[in-house]
Order: sequence, then C-alpha cells, then structure tokens
Amino acid sequence: MAHLDVVPVDEDAPWRHPAWGAEIHDGAIWGRGTLDDKGQLVAIAEAVERLLERGFVPAQDVWLSFGSTEEVSGETAGLAVDALRERGVAPWFVLDEGGAVAAQAFPGIDPPLGVVGVTEKGVTNLELRVDGRGGHASTPTRGDAVARLARAISRLDRSPMPSSVPAPTLELFRRIAPHAPAALRPLMANARRLQPILSRALVAAGPEAAAMTRTTLAVTTLSASPAVNVIASTARAGVNARVMVGDTVDAVVDHVRRTIKDDGVSVSVLEAGEATPVSPHDDDAFRLIESAIEAVFPEAVPTPYVMMAATDSRFFTAICDRVYRFAPFRMTKAQREAIHSYDEHLGVEDFLDGITFYERLLEDLR
Repeated sequence: MAHLDVVPVDEDAPWRHPAWGAEIHDGAIWGRGTLDDKGQLVAIAEAVERLLERGFVPAQDVWLSFGSTEEVSGETAGLAVDALRERGVAPWFVLDEGGAVAAQAFPGIDPPLGVVGVTEKGVTNLELRVDGRGGHASTPTRGDAVARLARAISRLDRSPMPSSVPAPTLELFRRIAPHAPAALRPLMANARRLQPILSRALVAAGPEAAAMTRTTLAVTTLSASPAVNVIASTARAGVNARVMVGDTVDAVVDHVRRTIKDDGVSVSVLEAGEATPVSPHDDDAFRLIESAIEAVFPEAVPTPYVMMAATDSRFFTAICDRVYRFAPFRMTKAQREAIHSYDEHLGVEDFLDGITFYERLLEDLR
C-alpha cells in the first residue's frame, strides 16, 4: 500500500529547493511527498516492474492498493477494502507506510531501528463548547464563555491521561536493550517486569517519549468573538485525541468531562477513531518483513512499535489480522521532522535500497 496524495506546501516556508521540483541535489531527491508517500509508491511500482521484466511469478497473489485521499481521511482506502471483500479476498498480511529505518530514534541507541508499526493510535476529534449571553466589551462579566472555556482547557492541560506501556513497546525495549547504554540496559531488558518504572521514565523523557505511553489530548483550534469589542456568546475549542492501544473513545470522553468538571462546557465527538488491533510480531508474516529489513539494511535493528499517526491501513484491519506499517527508507531525525514540513527529501541510494526491499519481500513470499 501507499497513497498518491500529499499535504499542501506553505509557500513562505524556507525550502532549499523547489517543493514541487523533484530535483536531485547532494545525492537526494527534494520535494513534497518524497517521504510521504510518493517515494514508497514509486518504489513499489518499480520493484514490481523489475520482477515482471524478469518473468518472476510470486508464490501468492499480490495486490497493490494506492489510495488518493489519505491525507484528508478520505474514503478511497475504505472503498478498496469493500472491493476486496466483495471479491472474497482476505489478505495474509498488509504492508503500508509507517515506520522507517530510523536513525537517532531513541536516545543513547547507536544503530538505526527498523520500526514496523503493528498498531496505530486512533484519531478522535472533540469539540468543547460554552454558550453565554455575550454583549458589549465595555461591560464584561466574570466567568463568561471564553473564561469558562479557558479554565476547561487549563484543567485538561494539567491532567493528562494515565500512562502505560503496551506490549509492542515492551518488545521494542527488549530488542534494543543490548544496544543501550549500560545504565539503561537492565531497565530495558526487564521492561515487562518493570513497567511502572519504565512508564514514569518515558513520561519524564519528554513529549515524544510520553506519547508512547498514553492517549494524548491536544487543543488545536479556538474560536469565540467575531470582533475585539464584542464579548463572545459562544466559545469553542477543538481537541485532537490520539487514542492509545488499551484505551477507548468512550474512556477519553469520560476523562475529558471528569477533568473539566463543568456542566456548562459541552463535549461533543466530531470524529471517533479507536486504536487499531495489534498485529502479531511473532509469526511468519512479521518475520518475512523482518528478514527483508535484515537483508537490505543489515545495520538496523528490526522491531515492532506503536505508530502515533494514522494511515490508510487502518481500514484493512476489517479484513486482515496482520496489518503492518513500514517505509523501507533510511531516515535521519531531520528527515522525519521534514514530513508535512519543509525540505522533505529522500536520498537517491536510500530510494534504490527501498526498491530492493520490495523486490526481496516479493521474492521471499512462500
């Protein structure tokens, strides 16, 4: 799987090379979509064409599914699932975008990690709304709609959801333990037994590490008065929740309401998305992906992980128990930060190795 669409470009962003140019400079292809997700799409197509030219016939049927509305949570992936279901197709496994051969993926770990998403957080959007009388700004009253909304947001900010360490993260730490600094090795190697300590350590390590342990709540949009001299009669805030494996949308809404503690603040669910089921990381399908990573990227440590973002592959969990998320490209931390930002680029040699990965994956099907 891959997707054809890309996010827009901020025309004021300081791209070193034209965002839509697909130009090659300094051994890399520069432009929007090189990492998310045209690079993967073209690598899949090139790998398949190379194998066809050689007369290769895979041991099992292989379906290519290229959506066109991934970045706007559109319907094309769902329609693809409907079409496969109508044809009686139940995939053995699904492979979409997701993790990568990630350098500097974890503090103190030298080798890159070949992180394969075995689940992804659910995306849920909530709206907080407070209605009031409004009026002229020259005669304000205490506790108006904006003030009550601000208090609700402040309470949410001070009360994150409980943390835990899901099974894929425990396995990740077990696998990277031999590569960790000596002081951290015992904690990582015994992550399953020391879950409470590990959970607290991840929360203390910063927002990225903390997001590995809990459902996150981010207030992203605000609206209130239409003019600076008008007291708002309605104030709204949008909350983007990324629902962790083990939590539910209902539990998130309940946490928000209990935390806000104000019946005057309504909480509405605009879009509900549960975390996806966890795919196995100890069977033949995962080992097939793992062996292709080891063959093409011998420097990397393959490992399962919980993916924070959403992909089209979440729709395919309806017809498949083994849904994985991995982009076979080396990515530095700076490259990962360029996704949906500026200076997105993919190394030419890394792109070629990605093609080789897909060739190897198809050739090793049994």
